[in-house]
Amino acid sequence: MLKQDYSEMEMKHLEMIESIIARMGQNSFALKGWAMTLLVALCAFSAAGTERKFALVAIVPIIAFWFLDSCYLQKERKYRELYKRVTAHESMLFDMDISEVTGKKTAFVKCLFSVTEWLFYLVCIVAIVAVFIWLMHEQ
Repeated sequence: MLKQDYSEMEMKHLEMIESIIARMGQNSFALKGWAMTLLVALCAFSAAGTERKFALVAIVPIIAFWFLDSCYLQKERKYRELYKRVTAHESMLFDMDISEVTGKKTAFVKCLFSVTEWLFYLVCIVAIVAVFIWLMHEQ
């Protein structure tokens, strides 16, 4: 909870960090939307009878989206940590540098295998493999 004695400058700094955190969340949401669109499109093309193995091509961009989404999650977590530091007066005013922010939650591998990441992208990969197997049995 914010203290009542924050100056207007400190409030602006916190608002800047909040907007960055919101933007990281929006980017993550957009990536998941693009991943789902790609998944459906490639599976539809492969189901149309052109090339059945075309469905497996979708795995590569899905993994790329997973890594990119994890980068956004890592940055979001780092900015959340910066927000905590600013509210605790442990950071300089208008300092937006997150390169020094470290911790278990902000490690890339931790972000890569967070529940919101691995569950979504693993389901996408399993769906691609299931569509591929279904299409191969249909031949």
